Amino acid sequence: MAKNRKIKIKRALVSVSDKTGIVDFAKKLHNLNIEIISTGGTEKLLRKNKIPVVPAEKFSGSPEMMGGRVKTLVPQIHGGILSRRKEDRDETKKHGIKEIDLVVVNLYPFEETIKKPNIELDEAIENIDIGGPTMLRSAAKNFFHVAVVSSPNLYDSFIADLKSESGKCSYETRRKLSLKAFEHVANYDIAIANFLSTYDDEAPENFFSSHKLKQVLRYGENPHQEANFYINSGSEGAGITSAEQIQGKELSYNNIADTDAAIECVSNFEKPSCVIVKHANPCGVASGKTLLEAYEKAFSCDETSAFGGIIALNKTLDKFTAKKIIDNQFVEVIAAPAINPAAKKIIATKKNVRLLLVKDLFQKPTGFKTLTMNQGILVQNVDDGVVSKKDLKVVTKKKPTSKQVNDALFAWRVGKYVKSNAIVYAKNNMTLGIGAGQMSRIDSAEIAVSKAKKAGFNLKGATMASDAFFPFRDSIDEAAKNGIQCVIQPGGSIRDKEVIAAANEANMIMFFTSMRHFRH
Repeated sequence: MAKNRKIKIKRALVSVSDKTGIVDFAKKLHNLNIEIISTGGTEKLLRKNKIPVVPAEKFSGSPEMMGGRVKTLVPQIHGGILSRRKEDRDETKKHGIKEIDLVVVNLYPFEETIKKPNIELDEAIENIDIGGPTMLRSAAKNFFHVAVVSSPNLYDSFIADLKSESGKCSYETRRKLSLKAFEHVANYDIAIANFLSTYDDEAPENFFSSHKLKQVLRYGENPHQEANFYINSGSEGAGITSAEQIQGKELSYNNIADTDAAIECVSNFEKPSCVIVKHANPCGVASGKTLLEAYEKAFSCDETSAFGGIIALNKTLDKFTAKKIIDNQFVEVIAAPAINPAAKKIIATKKNVRLLLVKDLFQKPTGFKTLTMNQGILVQNVDDGVVSKKDLKVVTKKKPTSKQVNDALFAWRVGKYVKSNAIVYAKNNMTLGIGAGQMSRIDSAEIAVSKAKKAGFNLKGATMASDAFFPFRDSIDEAAKNGIQCVIQPGGSIRDKEVIAAANEANMIMFFTSMRHFRH
């Protein structure tokens, strides 16, 4: 098939906003006897570096105008890109259009511009590229006859391809470059649409998201499922998406999901803290004077579940904590914001343990959370709700001590990251028992008690946190008979009076937060 043939690159249009590597790339094009047409700042840069270049306005016979808004949107340029060669040859001759075989374009830095604090709308609008996407789309559509290079990351491989083919570009290379160009333009348009939608109070009629491949995974939740890991396009990443793997086996789908949950939870604590997660639920959370103390306390909460778990730390991983972890348990992933060289050597003795450096551990999630449905998605804002001491409302006769307030806030922070229905028992900056993901709240309360007893903890004087209101008094009664003295919950049930009465009967303290934290 003629369309599958290699094409000789004789003429290139080069116009880039990101000028990384463009001088070296253009020199290599010139050395391959490729004529270069260029515009604006790119043209000046190439001339400065003594690379022969034809100004776009000379090539097209049309001057640049409107402060650079119009410089390539002319028939001589787009005709040269879109020409189907033999099929359109009579027309190109008639109108004096010269064919362009290569388009090298990247776009105005719109995404970088809108990251500026308090960005003004008019500045954002001025950084919406029009000619660039049009040229990219034109070249990408006509990839049977034209090659398109849309990123500096593609320069080296493209030149290598040309050199190996004596200045010709293969069909397969052009097809792949076409896809990359369309992806580039699509991501660009999504960024613009999403930014402009922030100026509208109504829900956008269309919800767009764009993600870049970070890792091809061996499989998904189960071996028969295919899976890949993508991060938000235009984002530098945070939490697990910004993590650098220092050592260990390749991260699996479940490793990534569980590590994300662990990092998000541990980032809520200022003191040295440790979160151990199993199947997306914390099974042990603790803070201590040192990271070692925090780990030992967290591990003691549920030693059985900690086996094969994910460990997230909020301080530098030191050699003492590293040795304790390696000697103490089988662990899939250890994630920390910094890693001591001595700790790194200790972890290296277990070559399969995945060690992650999480550069932006304390950067809070922003934007939206999505949940896929059959042929659809649910979209909501990230749950960034926080409860502090001033937000607590005491609804019982008995009043709390400062220690009970601290215990309650600790338990509440943990409960936010436990799957609903969630019950957390805690005392002295550590969890004692966690009940997660049950169909009824009393089941979670009873499971949390059994976990605490199995670990050998006495619940007397501990605090119970519930992610949502208590529909009945049964969970309060269960807590009371096990020595719980303090309860923190959102409130809002039609049986609040009954639940408060149960707490008063047991001489317990109860806080209302007026904020729920369902996690599905």
